[in-house]
Amino acid sequence: MAEFDGRAYQARFDALAAGGLDVHGEANLVLAFTPASVLDAGCGTGRVAIELARHGVEVVGVDVDASMIAEARRLAPNLRWVHENLATVTLGRSFDVVVLAGNVPLFCPARDRPALVTTCAAHLADDGVLICGFELGRGFELADYDQLCEAAGLSLDDRWSTWDRDPFAPASTYAVSLHRR
Repeated sequence: MAEFDGRAYQARFDALAAGGLDVHGEANLVLAFTPASVLDAGCGTGRVAIELARHGVEVVGVDVDASMIAEARRLAPNLRWVHENLATVTLGRSFDVVVLAGNVPLFCPARDRPALVTTCAAHLADDGVLICGFELGRGFELADYDQLCEAAGLSLDDRWSTWDRDPFAPASTYAVSLHRR
């Protein structure tokens, strides 16, 4: 998989924020569950993790891309950033919320998606929630994702078409799914 340019990726979000756009929809949704701890799975440059930490949440960010992790470490050196594959990472602890923001399953090779979901589920506290958002119509559909979650012992609790919890409809092009044990 080709690496991203972490600084260029972050610069896009910085420009959106400077233009007045709220770039914290994912963090706002996660905060609604009042977690003490969050695994930001596929954290990229740390945008979500940094915002959660700003609100007092203990966060660990994991990403396979070295450029993204380097940018996250530059922006928030005090947070824990793990440069590792989400399909195989073992952190030795659980979290109140595991969040996969920004199309993480789509960036994961199809053969690794079952392990991705299983590993994320393994890091959930007993009463934890898995929140995942991704674009539809790109070869990995909701039925596929729900099936992987079910195999990992998780059940669908809710689903929206945006991180702002707009209702999900059959014509939606994006889905944010909430699964629980």
